[in-house]
Amino acid sequence: MLQAGIVGLPNVGKSTLFNALVANAKAEAANFPFCTIEPNVGVVSVPDDRLGILAKISQSAKIIPTRMEFVDIAGLVKGASQGEGLGNQFLANIREVDAIVHVVRCFDDDDIIHVSGSVDPERDIEVINLELALADLSQVEKRLERAKKQAKGNKDQQVEIEVLEKIIALLNEGKPARNLKLTEEEELLIKPLGLLTRKPIIFAANVSEEDLASGNDWVKKVEAIATQEGAKVVIVSAQVEAELLELPEEEQLDYLASLGATEGGLKSLIKATYELLGLRTYLTTGPQETRAWTIQAGMKAPQAAGVIHTDFERGFIRAETVAFNDLVATGGMQAAKEKGLVRSEGKEYVVQEGDVLLFRFNV
Repeated sequence: MLQAGIVGLPNVGKSTLFNALVANAKAEAANFPFCTIEPNVGVVSVPDDRLGILAKISQSAKIIPTRMEFVDIAGLVKGASQGEGLGNQFLANIREVDAIVHVVRCFDDDDIIHVSGSVDPERDIEVINLELALADLSQVEKRLERAKKQAKGNKDQQVEIEVLEKIIALLNEGKPARNLKLTEEEELLIKPLGLLTRKPIIFAANVSEEDLASGNDWVKKVEAIATQEGAKVVIVSAQVEAELLELPEEEQLDYLASLGATEGGLKSLIKATYELLGLRTYLTTGPQETRAWTIQAGMKAPQAAGVIHTDFERGFIRAETVAFNDLVATGGMQAAKEKGLVRSEGKEYVVQEGDVLLFRFNV
């Protein structure tokens, strides 16, 4: 299961957001830096309205959404790359995740201390970006030094040296390593480094309840930075999500409506992070269950079948495939077959987002 790490400065709402994400998570949220020391890991369901629709058509006994993991990583501070705060440990935690959710404080509250004394998203993002870049720069320079010593007559080593030098130049320009386009071979060579600035990133602009529906000027600043970095911004309110957890389900929509919103932002954040990780969903449905399955974008049918069980991949014959919208429009698999909308796909078929699949295989 791929992981997204929740990062940011202390007291920006990371742990409150994490608690809301996993609902029953036990991450302590308190008004002082380094409240989170060990990373907390939570498994969350990926929201998918298609499941309920399919389950109704198939009269399924149960619905099983797909899942992903979020990791609540303690707050970074200026100087983390040199060991300030608990920097080295936290940077190592970030290195282990597959993508970064950067929580940025976009709310003012005199009762919640800002580690830098004032709310300034641009400065906060710059601090985090700089610490990640400095950590990467240190690591790449050390690796480059070793690679040059081992380079004699080694073609792969020469390729690696060239890539490392490109990354160093990029980092020195203040740009993240993710901006560098690499071949598959080059990517494999640097993968063991787990570069922090090469990880895909999404910004979660954490606002007060008053600004949930339309954002604020701080959010606009975050959006401007995200545009430069080719990243996405999701507006969330950790405060609202925490309050929603305390309300009965029937009262939650009324509360959100009073704020001019339909959700607190978590559903959008989960979906956006799922897509950021390059994940896709296909669906299976029947009387017993309707279920969502996670695959990497570009997976072919046998690999997708193997997500259910390795026997499905080994004995793969074909996949009976119908697009979700076609199945819903016709009212069921049998009707979709009669209209010629169910296709028989072989081993080279690349599974598409929202495909409803039935695999045929030899045991």
